[in-house]
Amino acid sequence: MKWTELCIYTTNEAIEPISNIIHEAGASGVVIEDRQDLEKERESIYGEIYDLNPEDYPEEGVRLKAYLPVNSFLGETVSEIKQAINNLLLYDIDIGLNKITLSEVNEEEWATAWKKYYKPAKISERVTITPTWEDYQPVSTDELIIELDPGMAFGTGTHPTTVLSIQALERFVKKSDTVLDVGCGSGVLSVASVLLGAENVYAYDLDEVAVQSTKLNVKVNKVDNKVKVKQNNLLENINEEADIIVANILAEIILRFERDAFERLKPGGVFITSGIIQKKKMDVKEGLEKAGFDILEINQMEDWISIIAQKPEESR
Repeated sequence: MKWTELCIYTTNEAIEPISNIIHEAGASGVVIEDRQDLEKERESIYGEIYDLNPEDYPEEGVRLKAYLPVNSFLGETVSEIKQAINNLLLYDIDIGLNKITLSEVNEEEWATAWKKYYKPAKISERVTITPTWEDYQPVSTDELIIELDPGMAFGTGTHPTTVLSIQALERFVKKSDTVLDVGCGSGVLSVASVLLGAENVYAYDLDEVAVQSTKLNVKVNKVDNKVKVKQNNLLENINEEADIIVANILAEIILRFERDAFERLKPGGVFITSGIIQKKKMDVKEGLEKAGFDILEINQMEDWISIIAQKPEESR
């Protein structure tokens, strides 16, 4: 089969919403090439740092590559993607240069070329994420290994928003907890929750591709007996009571269900939010406080924010 490589020149801020747009359009794989990855200093406290080749990155900003099958609907699909990206301006998201190019690749080239970007990564004190095709050996007895197949467009689990989420889960998940993973994507946060001690995890995503990706990854990591995956719009019609709710999604989406999250949490329960850009930080913080939450932590990695909030032991 022949594939079209859709190359989008944009900003770091727009990576996640554009990734969401293109996987909803049927993209079969995404590669993110961020110039900042070459320029920033990297901490090595969690493990090995892999050398990056400057030739694989754009001269400035971010280059996001998506892969679409060559068929009679290609032109219409590309037009829909362009329109959806332009609509991000309505949400005050900087889409940068927004230059889009197309080129043709064959299936073998696509299937192997992107894997060079994906290596095992220790992203917290205990959690290491490794691709399913790598033969990774743990370096410590308490290391928790998540094997991840990124699927069609959900990333490798090493984006700052995911790292912030897993680091928060590592601090707050207790043995026998119930966790709700809202907007589960690849399912990496659901897997991490079980490995960290959660007894029951409920994973929700509106996108059927995400639901299937999560089902695959919880099975690969042998936690499918503790993770229930369901296609669902945020927390609509969900009645489970949770000790922890985690949501690694856009700020605008968090502010669509913060009150539902408050209601679904047990007293003293924790709401872990991530995927928040700097200029949306106060909007989310204030929204969570209005819903009744106490703010426990505000953490930052690169340009991304995670806000951790708690439902009071006694409702005010």
